[in-house]
Amino acid sequence: MHEMAITQYLVDAVCAQAQGRSVHNVTVEVGALCAVVPESMQFCFELATEGTIAQGARLDLRVVEGTAHCRSCGTEFPLPNLIVLCRCGSADVEITAGRELRIVSMEVSERCAQPADARATGSL
Repeated sequence: MHEMAITQYLVDAVCAQAQGRSVHNVTVEVGALCAVVPESMQFCFELATEGTIAQGARLDLRVVEGTAHCRSCGTEFPLPNLIVLCRCGSADVEITAGRELRIVSMEVSERCAQPADARATGSL
């Protein structure tokens, strides 16, 4: 299951970017053509975040549908799978969407202010 390795990499990146702050929500765009099963990624996210600053965070997945552009006839068309063939019969096709796998946003807690050292402020 490659979703676990992908999700672990995602969690590592989120935790590094959070810089010690608690992570509450992560939004990820997943292309329909990138061979990632969203339900598996959700399951793996819970496992990968255990014991990290992202434990208990919610993973919001946005699936980006596949689209393509035919270089031969100029048609833009939906691409529901990896059979990259235009209706005109041409295989000279550029995939324009559906291969994304990126962190779009994350919600983290603000850092708490550190208590002032009583000796530094002169109070006892």
